[in-house]
Amino acid sequence: MSRIAYVNGRYLPQPEAAVSIEDRGYQFGDGIYEVVHLHDGRFIDEDRHLDRLERSLREIRLPMPMSREALRLVLREVARRNRVTEGLLYMQVTRGVARRDHAFPKTPVPPALVVTVKRIAPYPASVDRWGGTAITHPDLRWARCDIKTINLLPNCLARQAAREQGATEAILFDPATGMVTEGAATSFWIVDEAGAIRVPALGHEILPGCTRAALLEELAIEGIAVDERAYSVEELRRAREAFLTSATSFVKPILAIDGQAVGDGSVGPVVRRLFEIFARHVQGGLKNVA
Repeated sequence: MSRIAYVNGRYLPQPEAAVSIEDRGYQFGDGIYEVVHLHDGRFIDEDRHLDRLERSLREIRLPMPMSREALRLVLREVARRNRVTEGLLYMQVTRGVARRDHAFPKTPVPPALVVTVKRIAPYPASVDRWGGTAITHPDLRWARCDIKTINLLPNCLARQAAREQGATEAILFDPATGMVTEGAATSFWIVDEAGAIRVPALGHEILPGCTRAALLEELAIEGIAVDERAYSVEELRRAREAFLTSATSFVKPILAIDGQAVGDGSVGPVVRRLFEIFARHVQGGLKNVA
């Protein structure tokens, strides 16, 4: 069965789905996207993702393509038509189709909306089979990384550099200061030399990750302290443990960075506990797709 996509009001087999060559997302990267994980037929942190979508759209002065409730119906219908209960749902909103000009269209055009979904493996049962590695890479992105724009070329180049070195992720750092910002497509955390869980504080240079926010909330409930404070590449190299979070990676331990083991090179006790806490969130704190 062909996968079904939603494109500007129509549900179409993906081989037949298309957008205009004058769509501003294609011409300029003038748009916003979100990725939501489905587990057991339920969207994880759906409201957080929709809140971030609306915020990103406001930041680039682009209206929602439809009401939030209407969008929820579209997301569920795409999942239903594709019979996906374990997967990733992608939504993208662009400024629409207009004659090519860098400035916004003089006469506003309807925003364009595309929604697709694909199957993925379920949340991993064991953290011991979930570890990855990383490299460090200069952060070459623009000044508003807090907006989830479809302009992802620097991220793609960083991820490609990681792949070429056999790594899972690229940890981005400011070349001027040596301070870590985040992963190429993830939030990046450490357990520092003193045993503190640290993640850089949010700002224009960091995307407010939905999985990050969900984990912070769960840790607050557990009474586990987190230091939202920047750390340097040197502190990263001395960390006891390291891990990343995202809608696709959940809580993923990083066991080596630039070929050097993190700690003793195995999953540490803090990350093991955080993995268990977030697994509980995935299993229990969700809304039904039906």
